Amino acid sequence: MLDVRPETDKDISNIRQTIIDAFAEVKVASLVEAIRNSPNFIPELSLVAAENGEVLGHILFSRIIIAAHEQSIPALALAPLAVTPNRQRQGIGSKLVEAGLSKCRELDHSIAVVVGNPSCYQRFGFQTANKFNLHSSLPFPDEAFMALEFKPRALINAIGTVMYPIYFHGL
Repeated sequence: MLDVRPETDKDISNIRQTIIDAFAEVKVASLVEAIRNSPNFIPELSLVAAENGEVLGHILFSRIIIAAHEQSIPALALAPLAVTPNRQRQGIGSKLVEAGLSKCRELDHSIAVVVGNPSCYQRFGFQTANKFNLHSSLPFPDEAFMALEFKPRALINAIGTVMYPIYFHGL
């Protein structure tokens, strides 16, 4: 049975391998390690999907800032979402996203952003960020850069730029 839960120290090497396998490169795994070692890491929002003790997937939400009209608005970045290749397209990623978004709401966060496949993330309520007059500090395609309000109208005054920390550069 699939168990979605916060990561533990014992999961870290398996998370790294899952991410490397899912993305076929080390960069994204290194991103997770950089986030984990930053003040933007939220342990409760680093979740694994495990079955019989084996890590099959991982999702991470971390703190970022929206620079808007001389104010900084706190938000979360969903990055990355990874599922081991031989278990993709079996609903594990969806369960991770649902559990992660639920935990974000439980922890009283207001906004999340993601860069990814619109057909995937729109199912969970994400909309193109430019609808909210949000832009990214990194050059992402408009259709792939999306935002989600956990609270109604959370983005009403958030017109500005999502400031991705330095460790996101180079992805």
